[in-house]
Amino acid sequence: MNQESPFDFPKFDFPKIKVPKIGGKPIRWVVIGILALIILFSSFFTVNPEEVGIILRFGKYTRTVPPGLNFKLPVGIETVTKVPVERQLKQEFGFRTQEAGVRSTYGRRDYQQESLMLTGDLNAAEVEWIVQFRIADPYKFLFKVRNAVTTFRDMNEALTREVVGDRSVNEVLTIGRVEIANTVTERLQALCDQYEMGIKVDQVVLQDVNPPDSVKPAFNEVNEAQQERERLINQARSEYNKVIPKARGDAARVIEESRGYAVERVNQARGEAAKFSAVFREYSKAPEVTRQRIYLETLNEVLARVGRKLITDEKTTGILPLIQLGKEGEKEVRKEVSKNE
Repeated sequence: MNQESPFDFPKFDFPKIKVPKIGGKPIRWVVIGILALIILFSSFFTVNPEEVGIILRFGKYTRTVPPGLNFKLPVGIETVTKVPVERQLKQEFGFRTQEAGVRSTYGRRDYQQESLMLTGDLNAAEVEWIVQFRIADPYKFLFKVRNAVTTFRDMNEALTREVVGDRSVNEVLTIGRVEIANTVTERLQALCDQYEMGIKVDQVVLQDVNPPDSVKPAFNEVNEAQQERERLINQARSEYNKVIPKARGDAARVIEESRGYAVERVNQARGEAAKFSAVFREYSKAPEVTRQRIYLETLNEVLARVGRKLITDEKTTGILPLIQLGKEGEKEVRKEVSKNE
């Protein structure tokens, strides 16, 4: 007697189904043809010129394919992820571009948490910036860091807040913007290399930096006060530059004139002394001749400065009618008479 095994299952007789024919050919050939087309079209793909293709076989990286027509295993065995390595990408912080064009429109209301920062002098500022980057290594970008774009944005916010927090609000709003952007670019690239993200940072651009709307009136008043202070300081410096250099110039001129006068007097005195010494030496050699020469030279100098003079003998009389006295002679006679009186 045969005993039934506990693993024996009852047998069922299924009715045979006849496959209908279409035009004399079974449907299975149509299905096979469709599957063949699916396999064929899923085996080829195209990569754009600015992209590369990353091939995964059952989720594991196998190779990187260049732009153009490429082949992969079909039916989900291999999948392709296209990465734009030649395209410059950007991330916006504190705003979003709603419509790009000749007159682009931006949205800022819902992104204040990204842009609001605290400066080094404990002031608030709204900093909006753009980061432009490229994917230098697609393998690292896809597989080294999870959610690479989100991580990249978090790194941007952390570094920008740190750099802005080391500077005053005036530097952030005015002269320090270029330095801040360059510093963030360098440190961001160093951090991307450390994390092996495969990202090349092109540049960081501070798009717009303003004080928060709630403190703008007070900030404008402070700026006006500072500008007024600078104006007064510049005006005072202008007056100072007008008066002080002129006074210094006058003082220097007087000093130089005094020095010149002193040199002139000293040289003149030395010349007179040398002249007197020379005359005295000549006088010592011939006193009478020297005395007569000095007398004649003195008369020559004195008579050249006086008017017409008549020299007569004391005993001579009656010569007045012989002298031709005109108006000039009358004036000179009157002058002599008034002097004698």
